[in-house]
Amino acid sequence: QAQLLESGGGSVQTGGSLRLSCAFSGRAFHNYGIAWFRQAPGKEREFVATVNWNGGRTEYADSVKGRFTISRDNANYMVYLQMNSLKPDDTAVYYCAGNNDGPGFPRFGVYDYGLWGQGTQVTVSS
Repeated sequence: QAQLLESGGGSVQTGGSLRLSCAFSGRAFHNYGIAWFRQAPGKEREFVATVNWNGGRTEYADSVKGRFTISRDNANYMVYLQMNSLKPDDTAVYYCAGNNDGPGFPRFGVYDYGLWGQGTQVTVSS
């Protein structure tokens, strides 16, 4: 059974950087489109970024464009989210999500993804 495991969260000051990692275990990683979502306290889970099966296409939420970069390494079953110029509004639990039910890309909705990690906390202080 496929699984996702996030790591790399932590606490940084405004303007700092973090790199989140998402490790996939299971079969056929290359069949999965992968996305990062985040959820702040009291708010709904929201889309952050997504990458297609081979890393050739990416999409970002407007709030993170130019600051975050998603990438994947299919040889090592990994997806990354490089986060630069962090702001207090970026504080949230960040989740990695996978979708393998077809070629459609991009997908922005929580319900588009059937595979989820447990999340990693990112805290940005002012």
